[in-house]
Amino acid sequence: MKTIVISLGGSVIVPNKVNYKYLKKFKKLISKFSRKHKVVIVCGGGKTARKYIDSLKSIKLDKKIYCLIGIAATRLNARLVEGLFNKKEEIPENTNQVKNLLKKHNLVICGALGYKPHMTSDGTAAELAKSIKADFLINVTNVPGLFNKDPKKYKNAKFIKEISFANFDKMVNKIKFKVGQHFVLDQTASKIVKDAKIKTIIISQDLKNIQNLLYNKNFKGTIIH
Repeated sequence: MKTIVISLGGSVIVPNKVNYKYLKKFKKLISKFSRKHKVVIVCGGGKTARKYIDSLKSIKLDKKIYCLIGIAATRLNARLVEGLFNKKEEIPENTNQVKNLLKKHNLVICGALGYKPHMTSDGTAAELAKSIKADFLINVTNVPGLFNKDPKKYKNAKFIKEISFANFDKMVNKIKFKVGQHFVLDQTASKIVKDAKIKTIIISQDLKNIQNLLYNKNFKGTIIH
């Protein structure tokens, strides 16, 4: 039995509107896989979080307030995804609650697990992966993996198939953290996976590709190890 953590990007859950058709197929894939394996899905806030945060940026509030809004958005998305899986448990708010639910069920769904400076839901996923000794962490996002520069802005961006923990950490820390940031993995998550040596895969939302990864077949994505 494998134990895995999936960081499901908010951009995948609600790109502009709720991605129901995709989530329905995602449910089918994960439901089947979780019959024999332990899975924790950590939902991101995505555009939902950014819309709420951006609406208050002109007021220049304390950064913690923006973070708390983002956390609430991740939990809203978690409630949505949990509903699609026909689950009725309370959304966990801390690591112990996740662990307790994982003892009873093979599948647990959550959002961010409380306020910590400079952390997004990716950091939550990395912390959980470390805490439950996950075999690996999967970051499902709206790009195929890691590139040397933004592929949406630069046509000559080069895809990175594999990268060491140390080199990835250097790359991500060149970016200044901001609440609601949109990068393949946040700075806190990078430090956690580097220190704990948690194999991490950045992969697109393509379900066939995710299926290949879950069942040890060839897939396209970036491996951080």
